[in-house]
Amino acid sequence: MLEYKFDFQLLIEGDGLDEDAVAAYFTEHFDGDSLLVVGDEELLKVHFHTNEPWDALAYCATLGDIYDIAIENMQRQTDDLEG
Repeated sequence: MLEYKFDFQLLIEGDGLDEDAVAAYFTEHFDGDSLLVVGDEELLKVHFHTNEPWDALAYCATLGDIYDIAIENMQRQTDDLEG
C-alpha cells in the first residue's frame, strides 16, 4: 500500500506567481511528498503526491488559470504491475 495514492500535476497561468510561496503553502497545508513547483511569474508547473488532490486543485485554482491537469491513481498502477 502506497503512503500517497495520487500523483497530481497541473499548470497554473497567472500574474505575479511565486513558486516559493506556492511550495511553502503546499508544505504547510497539504499532506504529501515529491513536491515540485517550478516556473516563473506567469506560469508554474506543480507536481505532488497526496491522498487528497482535490484540496490542492482547489488551492491552485485560486492562483490563476489551471490546465493540463493530471491526477493519476498510483495505487491502481502499482496493483496492476504486481497482479
